[in-house]
Amino acid sequence: MDTKSHPITPRIIIHGGAGNITRSTITPSQYAAYHSSLLRILSSANALLSKPGATALDVATHAVSLLEDDPLYNSGKGAVFTRAGTNELECSIMVSNGYRKRGVGCMMLSHVKNPIKLAREVLVRGEEADGGGAKDHCQYAGEFIERRAREWGLEMVDPAYYFTQKKWDEHKRGLEEEEKKTSKSKTMEVDELSDWERQNYIPLGTCGAVVLDSFGTVCTATSTGGLTNKVPGRIGDTPTLGAGYWAEEWYEDAASSAHKMLYQQPSTTSPLDNLSRGNITTLLADCLPITTSSPSHPHPIPQKAHPVRHALALSSSGNGDTFLRLSSSRTVAAKSRFASLPLSTTLPWMAGPNGELQRSAGDRWGKVHEGVGGMIGIEIVGSRGEVVCDYNCGGMFRAWTDEEGGERCLIFREDGWGSGPE
Repeated sequence: MDTKSHPITPRIIIHGGAGNITRSTITPSQYAAYHSSLLRILSSANALLSKPGATALDVATHAVSLLEDDPLYNSGKGAVFTRAGTNELECSIMVSNGYRKRGVGCMMLSHVKNPIKLAREVLVRGEEADGGGAKDHCQYAGEFIERRAREWGLEMVDPAYYFTQKKWDEHKRGLEEEEKKTSKSKTMEVDELSDWERQNYIPLGTCGAVVLDSFGTVCTATSTGGLTNKVPGRIGDTPTLGAGYWAEEWYEDAASSAHKMLYQQPSTTSPLDNLSRGNITTLLADCLPITTSSPSHPHPIPQKAHPVRHALALSSSGNGDTFLRLSSSRTVAAKSRFASLPLSTTLPWMAGPNGELQRSAGDRWGKVHEGVGGMIGIEIVGSRGEVVCDYNCGGMFRAWTDEEGGERCLIFREDGWGSGPE
């Protein structure tokens, strides 16, 4: 792609979890703390993204490492505990192109300070013949990959580093609630939400970033401590290709691209880019088999439209087992690619209210955590990028850059604390 002729505006979106986040489950001071943190991290990542030569891989890694360092979130410092009172961290990273492995997932981590930096290292070292000592695989767990992390010079910590009193208190209270439910009436399911779980935000979620750089590459980076009081050894969607994350690119003929981008506002760039966004004039001029003639060629000469590049990346948060069952990220991407639908249509179809995630829970929806979650993503068609986000629960901690470069942040569907019924 000639980015000099058709410059690409870099974009970024980050998330810090989704779930039972409402004006009754978090306080105004908690809201303010999350809002301030998200904007601080977005601003730092956006500053890096604005530098010449900045790559989506480096910026996404930077953004998620800052989320991992902030104990507000469920990753790195502040990760939730398993039922055994231990931390088992997971992470992943994936790029639309440029690296042999494309995507990497790491799990069962308990000593790496910033798991996302390990995922990046595995991806980059995958360009070496022996994978930098990690062979050519895409998923790794536990002791083996932590040994590589030490050899590669990543910062290692004692498991006590991840501890925060707030997450420990939630762990203990969660165990107590589970015990109460077990001893209660047999008419109540053991995993049915208790009053305490309904009235408090208990981290289900994940931290993530999706970045589009000036070269047109999109990268997704995701990190989590998993579900509060998960069974030791449980693996979620975050390190699983196609479930909690995905990135890819492809080319479509101009006519298909025009149909897809009719859902978006046309942009005044090149004729080809306008075509890919549904500019009907260009559609007639370049998509249909029109002809030209000249004195030296009196007979019409058929003209062909060039294929249009598409790329997208996704990161998820919520009940990972549901994302796993639906292979949700790859399913969203495949629907976008093979049905020629924009990400702004396919992502809400999966993660929005009454979407596939929610529907998959059936009559269990609202009674248990099943089906709860949200997704963020970026799609680029031609040279125009679009940020997309949706969720089916109370709220989602998220911040992004808009088309004008402004920095935005939302936790609910409307800005501010307010008094609305979230």
